[in-house]
Amino acid sequence: MTASTPSAANDSIAWVRVSSCYLPLANPISDAKVLTGRQKPMTEIAMLFAEIETRDGHKGLGLSYSKRAGGPGQFAHAKEIAPALIGEDPSDISRLWTKLCWAGASVGRSGMSTQAIGAFDVALYDLKARRAGLSLSKLLGSQRDSVQCYNTSGGFLHTPIDQLVVNAGASIERGIGGIKLKVGQPDRALDITRVETVRKHLGEQVPLMVDANQQWDRPTAQRMCRIFEEFNLVWIEEPLDAYDFEGHAALAATFDTPIATGEMLTSAAEHGELIRHRAADYLMPDAPRVGGITPFLKIASQAEHAGLSLGPHFAMELHVHLAAVYATEPWVEHFDWLEPLFNERLEIKEGRMLVPTRPGLGLSLSEQARAWTRETAEVGQRP
Repeated sequence: MTASTPSAANDSIAWVRVSSCYLPLANPISDAKVLTGRQKPMTEIAMLFAEIETRDGHKGLGLSYSKRAGGPGQFAHAKEIAPALIGEDPSDISRLWTKLCWAGASVGRSGMSTQAIGAFDVALYDLKARRAGLSLSKLLGSQRDSVQCYNTSGGFLHTPIDQLVVNAGASIERGIGGIKLKVGQPDRALDITRVETVRKHLGEQVPLMVDANQQWDRPTAQRMCRIFEEFNLVWIEEPLDAYDFEGHAALAATFDTPIATGEMLTSAAEHGELIRHRAADYLMPDAPRVGGITPFLKIASQAEHAGLSLGPHFAMELHVHLAAVYATEPWVEHFDWLEPLFNERLEIKEGRMLVPTRPGLGLSLSEQARAWTRETAEVGQRP
């Protein structure tokens, strides 16, 4: 290091901006939670962005999100705890996660409070990787340059069955490796027909998954898992309530088809309980939901030790990097919903999503993201 080169060890966080951005969806989205009357169709996604800049001019971008409700709460919490970062060493990511967590610990150390922290945590990792001139996956220690990917956005329950077949075929032609269908509606026969129709159309070789979004009780889950055994599925996702660890464990022990769950859990501790119960064959942590990359890596370490497969939920722009680090071959969920928010696009080829080689996450916010932003808050001063 020359005398004119600033030392990373002496750098500090000078400025933080948090933004609340609402991404409109082209069509209202319905899964089993809507058809069973528990939720309304989803029309937008509340995105929380964190932008961090250091005294020496290094920058990082992070994100978190909420569906249907919670966006204003995440933004309010992020705005309240952001001043705790000013003056801190951006390299001390784990320590800063703990500091931010305790800054708002009276409202809990999971859920909305840590989801707000997630945006800062991702931004700090993005900054660290950019400063090193490495992609996030390379910074963390990548195992592979591409990951298997499957499409979900074309398989929701609001989609008529004839369009479902068209969507599935288009995804495969685009180079996506597998297809996931939503199930869990009150009429179980319709679920079976949808899966049977798409399986017949795609053939036996195309990977196919189903997702019940927690809408079955234990007897129904037993019956449906038994029926779906014949369709050679990669997994059956969230057949039971997310916190029914014992019920999921019983299904995982009974059936050949793997059980996948974990996306609705909001902390490393909750995932630890799921793993302890052997309640999944595929673990599906969501980095923004659990509080960012710091807790995600703890979860992945536990999952690897337990011999579980990995299939991170949503936010492919982030999870493609984290999945590339996992010891065994993972799956990444392909959703094109977030693409308008960024200037960059992920590349898909021969059933796999290529891990970006640009520094950090390899993302920058688009003008459209700025246009959809409803609130911002800044602390500190830009250098």
